[in-house]
Amino acid sequence: MQSVQSRPKEQKEYTYADYLTWPDEPRVELIDGVIYELAAPTPVHQRIAGRLYAKLDAFLDGKPCVPFMSPIDVRFTESKRAKDVVQPDVVVICDHKKIRSGGIVGVPDLIVEVLSPSSTFHDFERKRHKYQQYGVKEYWIISTTNRSIVQYKLVDGEYECEEIKQGQIESFAIEGFGVDIAELFSVLDGLE
Repeated sequence: MQSVQSRPKEQKEYTYADYLTWPDEPRVELIDGVIYELAAPTPVHQRIAGRLYAKLDAFLDGKPCVPFMSPIDVRFTESKRAKDVVQPDVVVICDHKKIRSGGIVGVPDLIVEVLSPSSTFHDFERKRHKYQQYGVKEYWIISTTNRSIVQYKLVDGEYECEEIKQGQIESFAIEGFGVDIAELFSVLDGLE
């Protein structure tokens, strides 16, 4: 995700029902009833998200889990009064009943966000708390600046955190899936 800022509308909490009435542009997320506008991603952001998505797609081909790339709405509950709708950069769903025509409804198995300077608080705080609250098994935050991945694993309802800068990152939620850090970030060589 790129630039994130709260949209100054009238002071009220919004719901998914409100979200459905808004235009597609600008792209927004809804967290705790507050609107956050999303700027267009940069080429570096798109390359790293695209590379990871391609790796997940190839690995999961023929398996029950399915990866998706942003923009795709993810809401954690069926309720039209829900106050959370996010658009992760990459998301993996292993229960096909959660895949709907309007997006994902239910808790994803893996969520990945690509960090930008303006989204640091949004990804590390707001979204991390939401994902832990709803029980997302695994959450990755990719830093293209540091060429690292912060991996959150849900253990007994709480996230355990590790930053991985070299070697291989092994998924906690997607059995057998791993990524070589240097190879993943090699897609950025010459772009930064």
